[in-house]
Amino acid sequence: MPNCLVIEDDTETRDYLCSGLRAAGYAVQAETNGEAGNRRLQETRWDVVVLDRMLPGQVDGLGILEQMRARGDGTPVLILSALNSVDERVRGLRAGSDDYLTKPFVMSELLARVENLSRRNSWSREATVLQVADLQLDVRTMRVTRQGTTITLQPREFRLLEYLMRHEGQIVTRTMLLEGVWEYHFDPQTNVIDVQISRLRSKIDKDFNPALIHTVRGAGYVLSAAPTYGPSAR
Repeated sequence: MPNCLVIEDDTETRDYLCSGLRAAGYAVQAETNGEAGNRRLQETRWDVVVLDRMLPGQVDGLGILEQMRARGDGTPVLILSALNSVDERVRGLRAGSDDYLTKPFVMSELLARVENLSRRNSWSREATVLQVADLQLDVRTMRVTRQGTTITLQPREFRLLEYLMRHEGQIVTRTMLLEGVWEYHFDPQTNVIDVQISRLRSKIDKDFNPALIHTVRGAGYVLSAAPTYGPSAR
């Protein structure tokens, strides 16, 4: 059961959050101000944090976030805020948040975002060096090699490859990629996935054998050295 810390001063919102998260299977603890929240963060290891942007006391949400990152705490954080301007969202993300959701919010969307963050956090505690055939990816250094040759990837390409490698041999659907790599920010009809897969293939497969990234027509993609789904679409 993943554990979640909620730091929210408004009683009604806090109760709503805790109830929804517990119903979704999270072990939830809550704090009502920045000082108490900061102490709890340092006492316990959390899978994900839901953090109100504006808190009473000497430490607000961004202050908590900045202190977390300064001491090397990489716990995923979802900021909740009534401040919905682009500048405020950018400020929250630059302070170190992993996601930003404005109030009022729909519980189903919040749960989807929290699930995505906690899933990514669980990956970070798994193997940090992934290997499929002669392709190797180091999560910590963001270094990718194939047959000993270093392959330079853009951040999104790296996340896409990591996702495929963590699902080696499994069919990964477009919906899975949109949720796991793009975090619901794109319309499912967009061609962004096809474009990124094509770019990744040009770096991972073009000058190497065998091909590792394969298209399963009508289903999605699979990364495997020995696929059983028929020929890949190149």
